Amino acid sequence: MGVDYYKILQVDKNATDDDLKKAYRKLAMKWHPDKNPNNKKEAEAKFKEISEAYEVLSDPQKRTIYDQYGEEGLKGQVPPPDAGFPGGATFFHTGDGTTTFRFNPRNANDIFAEFFGFSSPFGGMGRGGEPGGGMRGGSRAFAGMFGDDIFTSFGDGRSMNQGPRKAPPIENKLPCSLEELYKGTSKKMKISREIADASGKTLPVEEILTIDIKPGWKKGTKITFPEKGNEQPNVIPADLVFIVDEKPHSTYVREGNDLVVTQKISLSEALTGYTVHLTTLDGRRLTIPINNVIHPSYEEVVPREGMPIPKEPSKRGNLRIKFNIQFPRRLTAEQKSGIKKLLAP
Repeated sequence: MGVDYYKILQVDKNATDDDLKKAYRKLAMKWHPDKNPNNKKEAEAKFKEISEAYEVLSDPQKRTIYDQYGEEGLKGQVPPPDAGFPGGATFFHTGDGTTTFRFNPRNANDIFAEFFGFSSPFGGMGRGGEPGGGMRGGSRAFAGMFGDDIFTSFGDGRSMNQGPRKAPPIENKLPCSLEELYKGTSKKMKISREIADASGKTLPVEEILTIDIKPGWKKGTKITFPEKGNEQPNVIPADLVFIVDEKPHSTYVREGNDLVVTQKISLSEALTGYTVHLTTLDGRRLTIPINNVIHPSYEEVVPREGMPIPKEPSKRGNLRIKFNIQFPRRLTAEQKSGIKKLLAP
């Protein structure tokens, strides 16, 4: 699993939020670099470990990923691209859609200032002295306990001035059929998320998002819904990003703006002529007679029967027809003689 965050915070795997807060409060106070001037380097390393452990375990989404996939999962090495996203986080009912999650640890001082400043554990004890006095009172109270040099690492209310951090975007695949990408469509996605009320309490809600797929959109196109992730204190909700993915098609393969189809034909048809019958992605029937000799690398191009071009809706790519010629496995002596006569120069 890599780093053991439970061991670092000295809690067991069933630790509650209160357990985590008590453990962090005790260890952060003990190992803050300004309280350990004689072994500052070791203290800084421990302080950073404690802060990262608390950040992960106090966040249900990160904790779920960590419990299932370990530190490597948090930092983007697993889960593999085709793995489903674990529960407990904002998720999407997209059938076979997946989510990529990447965790970038925050600055340890910011976590500390946010924890002690906004919860005001030292209210009334230090020079600031205002009970429940927010970041400014909390940092001053802390300075009163550890000495004025605390301001060299925090400044007076620096975290307040920086404002809340933005949660990393949550990305989800949006599988689309080739027909949907050809004609355009509207998809409704049901999401589950946490929202905060005026008191800061979070409540689960379900919401329907409408995604308009434009004709000709390609795999990899991103559609962003700003700040539709979970709401939590002092964090700007994550953007939800849907990434268009293309489902395989039974007849056509897309290459840029072109559509490619491969027809299986006999050697006799290749030499004497063949008519291609196709149903287009919007349901029309195409009949394409080919009177040329079809050699193994032959390609018939039908202009403007490919995919729509998104920036120029009136234009389309081409339809390209390739051929897989089935040669006979054996010929009789009579067949060989007949072919030689027919094809003699």
